[in-house]
Parts: sequence; structure tokens; C-alpha cells
Amino acid sequence: MFIYVVKTGDSLYSIATKYHVSMDSIWYKNALNSDRLVPGQDLIIPTNMYIVQPGDSLYSIAQMALLPMETIRLINCLCSDELWVGMNLYIPPRVKYFAKDFGYITPSTPEKNQIIVQRFASITNYYGIFEYHIFEDGSLSSIPNDEQLVTLVGMNNVAPLAVITNLTQTGFSQDLVGKILNNPELSQRVIDHIYNLVKSKNYAGVNIDFEKVRGEDRDKYSCFLCLLRERLRPEGYCTSVALPAKTSDEISWLQGYDYGGIGASVDFVFIMAYDWHEVSSLPGPVAPINEVRKTIEYAQNYIRRNKIILGVARYGYDWMMSNGKVESARAISVMDAMETAMKYQAPIQYSIEDQQPFYRYRDESGKLHIVWFEDVKALAQKLQMVVDYQLKGIGAWQLGLHFPQAGYLVDDFLTKQL
Repeated sequence: MFIYVVKTGDSLYSIATKYHVSMDSIWYKNALNSDRLVPGQDLIIPTNMYIVQPGDSLYSIAQMALLPMETIRLINCLCSDELWVGMNLYIPPRVKYFAKDFGYITPSTPEKNQIIVQRFASITNYYGIFEYHIFEDGSLSSIPNDEQLVTLVGMNNVAPLAVITNLTQTGFSQDLVGKILNNPELSQRVIDHIYNLVKSKNYAGVNIDFEKVRGEDRDKYSCFLCLLRERLRPEGYCTSVALPAKTSDEISWLQGYDYGGIGASVDFVFIMAYDWHEVSSLPGPVAPINEVRKTIEYAQNYIRRNKIILGVARYGYDWMMSNGKVESARAISVMDAMETAMKYQAPIQYSIEDQQPFYRYRDESGKLHIVWFEDVKALAQKLQMVVDYQLKGIGAWQLGLHFPQAGYLVDDFLTKQL
């Protein structure tokens, strides 16, 4: 397969004809809801042959095929980089990297649970079932009917992990997590409740997502995770943690996260490598590639590579502007972002520096909107970094957000490690 970027004047018919594939195959692989396209939209073209077009170079074809130039040159017995229009090039299957992958899911109806679980089971090792809250007395909230979901996940050969957060009605609470970490008796009570939850509900382990941990609680948080792992590990349960992306120890609001201490205390970490721009910020890339790279390079100084799962986004943000300022913003799935671009026929641009797409449009009331999101090309760059840095795998927030092309791309890069 390769990724084609729609150009002005393209139609589904013209693209299918150009590359000798069926319209239905493009429609299916990209989960299109209409045959309307927009310039800048990326499409997976399901074929292992590439027909050289005017203006192509070996470099541009290698970029579309997500393969090194040398691989294409060797497999096609090319003596030089010279190509001619109409030439057929074979695109070989990628040598897949063995990885363990993680995806967050939120419980829904039994029917929707089954669709989500089965859709991604072939490429996923862990499902983080979101979420259980901790209370001030150390007890945990419940998830209605989670037994059905846990059973379904296990039947599909994926390990269900209970996600435990310090989320309250007013957001992630520093005070709540600080109170627990600074009270040994309360910490132990939380650990006991987590153990009982995992054991009674047949979870394979936990994923701890304590956010906004204060700097003064840094060592206590690592110690809490170590004690939790010591309680769970003898019975074969997994302890993992979600970590905010961090590129240095100088960032004050992230000093509560000791990558070295945490990495030594758990089985693996899920690094939330996204939200450099979000609803409370100015418009900008959600997961700029250079920041993601710096996060990985910082993390691997403190955490073994085979413990790092790179978290990626299945979404973007739509900022509504007024006089150059953000009036409001909302999160949208990748599919929502694409459909909005098609609805308003807003050409999609691509930031080479950030390796992320963006566009602008005006709604029915004339308001300017700026949208940044993840797409196939952007995700491909993150998958390549998982391979290049030899990480444990890739993870997603969250699988219920519609990004139909992502599964095919992950399957092209990675093989599920059992």
C-alpha cells in the first residue's frame, strides 16, 4: 500500500483509474462516507504496485510508500534513480517490527463494546478500560457492567487493564492524589482496593493515570507505584502507568514525575505524547514530531526502551476564532476533522516542520475556525519512531475516536508480539 495525497481536480474515479485499483477498495480502506474529496486529504491506496506519474521521483514515491528509497531501488533492480511515466514499481511488504500495543477504551453498550474490541484485537495486546476513580477514603468507583467488557476483551486474546485515575467532577485533583501519597495508611488502602478490584473482576493488571502530581510528591509517587507492583506481581498481574510527555526536568509542572523512579517501579509506561496544543491553548499542532522525538530521547535516558509505549492521538482540535483570539475550542476525531474539511471544501495543508495537517474554514455564521489533527502521514512518522528507537510499542487515546485508516497502518508497521 501507499499513501496518496489528493490534488485539486482529483476524483475517486480518477485516482482509482490512475493506479489500477477499484474505487470500492479505496472507499473501504479509508471508510469514506461520500465520493467528495478535498485537496490535501490523504488516502491509503491498497496495492503493491505503483505506476509512476508525471513529476514523480524515487524520493517522493518512497515517501508515499513509507519505505526507504534503497529498498524500492533494490527490489525493482534499478541501476539509477531515473524513472519514466507509466513505469510499474513493485512496493514490497514492510519488514514488520514486533511490538506490544495498548489502546484505551471507554465502556459502552454490549454491542458497541464488541465492535471496538474485535476491531482492534488483532493488533492490540492491552486494553485500558477507562476509568475507575479514587475517593478520599481510598476506595474506588465502579464501572457498570464492566464484567461483560472484561470477559469480551479476554476472549479476544487481549489483556484488560483497569485504569485508575485521580479524576474528580472538577478535573484531575492535585489535592486528592497528594493526600493519598502523603498518608501511608491511605496509600495502602488504595493499593488494597486496586488489588481486590483486579482479582475480583479478572483484570490482567492496572494502568495508573494520576495527573498533576506535585513536585514535592515526586518520590512518594514512585514509591507508591513500587509498592503497588510488589502487591500485584506475585500473582502475575501487570502494573503500568500513564505519563505526561516530558523533555527535561526543568518544566516545573512536570517535576512530580520522576521518569527513572517510575520506570523502575512498573512493568511499562504509556507516554501521552500529545496535547502540546489543546482546548485551552492557541491553535497549533497536537503532537509535533520534534517534541515527540525529544520526549522519546529524554525518556530512554531513564526508562528501558522495552518498557516504553508511545501514546498517540486519534483526534485533533477545532478552534473557533474571534478577532485573532480563541473564542472556543473542541476536540474532534480524525474522521470528524476530515468530514468537516470535505463539508466546507477547506484544502488541507501539511506542516513539514510539525508533520501534522491543518486547515481553516468559515462556518455558516462566518466565524473562522482553525483545525489541527493527526492523519495517516503523521501517524506513520510516529510508527517509524517506534521502530527506529526500538520501543515496546505504540498506544492510542482512545480507540472509540474514529480514525479508520489507523488500524491498517499499524498492521503495516507492526506485528503483535504475544
